[in-house]
Amino acid sequence: MAFAFSDEQQELRRGLRRFLEERSPAHEVRRLMETEAGYDPAVWAQMARELGLQGLAVPAEYGGAGFGPVDQLVVLEEMGRALLCAPYFATAVLAVSALRASGDETAQRQWLPGIADGTTVATLAVPEDDGAWTTDRLRTRARRAGDGWVLDGRKSFVLDGAIADLVLVVAEADGGPSLFAVDGRAPGLSRRSLQTLDSTRKQAVLVLEGVPAQLVGEEGAAAGIVERTVTLAIVALAAEQVGGAQRCLEMSVEYAKLRVQFGRPIGSFQAIKHKCADMLLAVESAKSAAYYAAWAAADGSAELPLVASLAKALCSETYFHVAAENIQIHGGIGFTWEHDAHLYYRRAKSTEVMLGSPTQHREMAAAYLIDGAMASS
Repeated sequence: MAFAFSDEQQELRRGLRRFLEERSPAHEVRRLMETEAGYDPAVWAQMARELGLQGLAVPAEYGGAGFGPVDQLVVLEEMGRALLCAPYFATAVLAVSALRASGDETAQRQWLPGIADGTTVATLAVPEDDGAWTTDRLRTRARRAGDGWVLDGRKSFVLDGAIADLVLVVAEADGGPSLFAVDGRAPGLSRRSLQTLDSTRKQAVLVLEGVPAQLVGEEGAAAGIVERTVTLAIVALAAEQVGGAQRCLEMSVEYAKLRVQFGRPIGSFQAIKHKCADMLLAVESAKSAAYYAAWAAADGSAELPLVASLAKALCSETYFHVAAENIQIHGGIGFTWEHDAHLYYRRAKSTEVMLGSPTQHREMAAAYLIDGAMASS
C-alpha cells in the first residue's frame, strides 16, 4: 500500500483549491447558507462540466471518471477547507455509493449519467426520527401496487432532501429492508427543510404518503447496501473534517502572527504557542487516520470497517477541538457572528454526530476487534 498522492492527485488539489477560492469565498458561503436551496446552480454545473467532480467516482461506462476513494478524499478535503455550500456529499458520495453498492445495472444506467453531468441532484434517505443510519426498526413501509411499489412513512435528517431530484429511500418491504428510487417531484411526497446548527449543509424531513417508487437492487438487500455506503461515506466525511480542521489551524496561526498585545504578536506567548502546537499535532494525526482509511477503501482491505470507524472518531473530535481552539485564539472577535470561526465550529459540531458519534464508532471498532479475536481463537 503506497501512502503518497500521485502527481495527478496533487494537480487536482491545486486546481480545485483555486476554483473554490474563486467561487466559494467566505462571503459567498454566507450568502448561500441563507438561501432555501443552499447552493448556486451555476457553480454546481461548472463543477460537473469543467472539473467533473460529480462524476469522479462514477464508472466510465456511466459517464464518469471512474476514480477511487483517494481521489475523492482530495476533493472532500478541499471542500471541507472551503465550507463549500453544495449538495456534493449527498449526491456524489451517498447516492453514487448506494447505487453502485446495489449492483443494479438498470438503475445505474438510469441515474448515474445525470449525476455525473450535474443535471441530477440526489440523496440517500436512511434515518428516521431517531437519526440512526441503520436498517433496524424501520417504520417507513414499502408495499406492492400493481407492477410497482408505493412507500409510506417519514424520513428525517435527509441531506439536501428538499432539493433532490432523486431520493433513494430505504424502506421495510415484505422481503426485508429494501432500497427504492423516488422522483423528487413524485405525488404524495412532501418535503420540509429543517432548522439546523450548520446552515452550510441543508437537511430536510420527507413525508411519504403512497409515493410511487422503483425498487433498486434486490428486495431485502438494503442492509448490505447501507452498510457499504455508510462505510465509504464515513471515509469521505473524515476527509472533509480534516480539511476544515486544517483551515482552522491556518486561521489561528495567521491571527497569532498579526495580533499584537503588550507590544508583540500573541504568537510569541507560550500559551498560544502551546495551543498551536497541540492543534498541529492533532490535525496531522487526523490526516494520517483519514488517509489510511481512504487507502484501505481503495485497496478493498478487509479492515476497512475498523479503520473507517477509527478515522471518524478521531477526525470528529479533532475538528471540534481545533475549531473551538481557533475561537479561543481569536479572543473576543472569534465569538462574533461576523467572524468565520463560528462557521467552522458549527460544521465541526454537526459532522461530529453525522453518520454516528465518536463514542458509537469506538464501540463499533471494539466490537470488530473482539469478533476478530474470537474468530481467530
